[in-house]
Amino acid sequence: MNVTGEAEFVLLGLTDYPDLQVPLFIFFLLLYITTVAGNMLIFTIILIDPSLHTPMYFFLKVLSFLDICYSSVTLPQMLVNFLSVEKKMLFIACATQMFFLLFLGASECFLLAAMAYDRYVAICKPLRYMSIMNNTVCISLTVLSWFMGNLVSLVQTTWVFTLPFCGSNKIDYFFCDIPPLIKLLCIDTSLYEIQLFTATILVIFTPFSFILVSYFLIISNILNTKSAEGRRKAFSTCSSHLMVVTLYYGSGSLIYLRPKSLHAHDSNKVLALMYTVITPMLNPIIYSLRNKEVNGAIQRMVNKIFLKKR
Repeated sequence: MNVTGEAEFVLLGLTDYPDLQVPLFIFFLLLYITTVAGNMLIFTIILIDPSLHTPMYFFLKVLSFLDICYSSVTLPQMLVNFLSVEKKMLFIACATQMFFLLFLGASECFLLAAMAYDRYVAICKPLRYMSIMNNTVCISLTVLSWFMGNLVSLVQTTWVFTLPFCGSNKIDYFFCDIPPLIKLLCIDTSLYEIQLFTATILVIFTPFSFILVSYFLIISNILNTKSAEGRRKAFSTCSSHLMVVTLYYGSGSLIYLRPKSLHAHDSNKVLALMYTVITPMLNPIIYSLRNKEVNGAIQRMVNKIFLKKR
């Protein structure tokens, strides 16, 4: 295989059954529309409603933006491939897709850690919350998460795409990702797999450990709260974040931390769908379903729209 910018990969996709291509196209198109619409709604509501101009919702706004971009890296290409006979992708396009996938995914890992710190300060240091989580701190944590995501992505993408590919150009996956790509390399990948494992520990377990410590301190504080209403409210504000963390970190770690011998094509694809498609779609639902402030803001926006029409 000639690994130049003109070289091509073939994405085999989710399934090779012709009869399933159109139904899958419709299904994933609806998922993509739902993901973009839901996250855009959350982003817009937080942007225009003054009552949501707080650190917690600032991070939620950034998360919604990341989820729109994240799903847009993989789903449009997947939709095109469902209706294409030749599911080809240029070498440079594959590298670009993987860079942005890793960049946005790693950034979200670090952003979720920043959101856990925000919840820790809000619950454990409520009197100093606004002074600690000021605009400068919120923006700095966001920029830091993006910087770390960019650094990790740049290293991993450069490493993979400077190694020699040979033989088949068929990727048994629905997007360009590290596990299926390293199977096409001509060299012994043991050293790279160790490097990938180390990078995954940095990207997943470092922020996840920070989240665990934050929630250990949060739960300890909640249990010492005498007010039952106070405990209920504190648990309610944390439960949404914990659900997102569990879905995102769980599926991601199973993909990148499992030994190569345990990698099964179908299970990998299901797990990849979880963190690239399902989680970004569920995030707006999870964060708005039990959140009275977000629901109230949505209701106010709807009322304004209908009042203007009248």
